[in-house]
Amino acid sequence: MLQCPAELLATPCADPPGTGAEGWGRLRPGEGETGALNDYEILLMLDPELPEDRHGEIVARARELVEKDGGTWEDHQPWGRRKLAYEIDHKPEGVYHLLTFTCEPTALDEISRVMKITDGVMRHLATRRPRPHRRAEASAAPSEAAAAEYAEPADTESPASEGEE
Repeated sequence: MLQCPAELLATPCADPPGTGAEGWGRLRPGEGETGALNDYEILLMLDPELPEDRHGEIVARARELVEKDGGTWEDHQPWGRRKLAYEIDHKPEGVYHLLTFTCEPTALDEISRVMKITDGVMRHLATRRPRPHRRAEASAAPSEAAAAEYAEPADTESPASEGEE
C-alpha cells in the first residue's frame, strides 16, 4: 500500500475563482477597490400613471443612496413622457429621467437593487460614463492653435482683388 506524508493530505485547497473575497464578480480589476469613485448615469423609465410627487420621491431616494455612500450627485435631467417602441405592462408611454453621479461600485449595486424592487420603476439602466482620453484633450489644443495660425484675417484683402478694381 502507498503511504503519503500527513502534510500532503492536510493541505488546504484554494477557493475556485469567483467564490472567495477576491472573487471576479461583475467588477473589472481595480474597479471595486475602496475609494475608487466612478462616473455613472442611470436612465430611469417610470410609470406614467404615477403622480409627479412619486416621481420626485424615486429620484430623491436615488440621490439619498448616492450621497449616503460618499458619492456626489451631479445632475438630474427630466426627459418627460415618451412613447415606447412596444408596450410594457400594457402602457404605451413612459416618463424618463437621466441621473448622473459619481460613486463607488458597491453603492451602484445598492441603487440598482433598490430600483428593481421599487414600485413605479418600469425599467432602469445604469452605465459607466467614459472619461475623455488624455491624448484627445492634449491633441485638441494644438489643432485649434494651428487652425487659428493658418486662418486669414477677414478685414485684409488679397493683392489679386485690388488689381481688378
